[in-house]
Amino acid sequence: MLIGICGMQGSGKTTLRKELLKRIPNSIDLDIDIIAHDIYNNPDCFNEVTSTFKDITTNGKIDRKKLGDIVFSSPDEMLKLTNCTWKYMEQIIDKFISDNKDKVIILDWLLLHNTKFLKQCDIRILLDIDQDIRMERVIKRDNISKERFLFRDNANIPYKKEEFNYIYKELDIDKIERMIKEYEKSTISREF
Repeated sequence: MLIGICGMQGSGKTTLRKELLKRIPNSIDLDIDIIAHDIYNNPDCFNEVTSTFKDITTNGKIDRKKLGDIVFSSPDEMLKLTNCTWKYMEQIIDKFISDNKDKVIILDWLLLHNTKFLKQCDIRILLDIDQDIRMERVIKRDNISKERFLFRDNANIPYKKEEFNYIYKELDIDKIERMIKEYEKSTISREF
């Protein structure tokens, strides 16, 4: 089974993923944010990004703040970055899914809805949490200003709610766990 979790920054994706890992037997997760951060260590990706965006390195590494200032200011710039990085990220995700077919895989990522992987998910969850709640969480978690939060938040592409099986306005992990168990039961009964 493949479970996809989407939501804006501070919506509780990571919290939900970690709780589901504890509660669902034979589950494994893939934090796509980590892949997105680590992908710059791939020499081909690094070269592609640094040739597309000038003056974004510090001490020979991509400076995520400099790059963020560019890509969060323009959807076109974000698309350029995606075009540089996504093909490398997709290979890693494909391999992870292929290597773990016998497990319940949990994918959580803000941009999952922009990928082929959302459609592959058996269960697609959107955490549609109020912006004020998310802002309070992110300001505390990332130690950023309200302006920085809004700058990042406004750069995101809105979700198409019809793409999701379940939309939650608050993070109720027990309710979500029951929903997944019901889904598993209905899938098992359809197999016989």
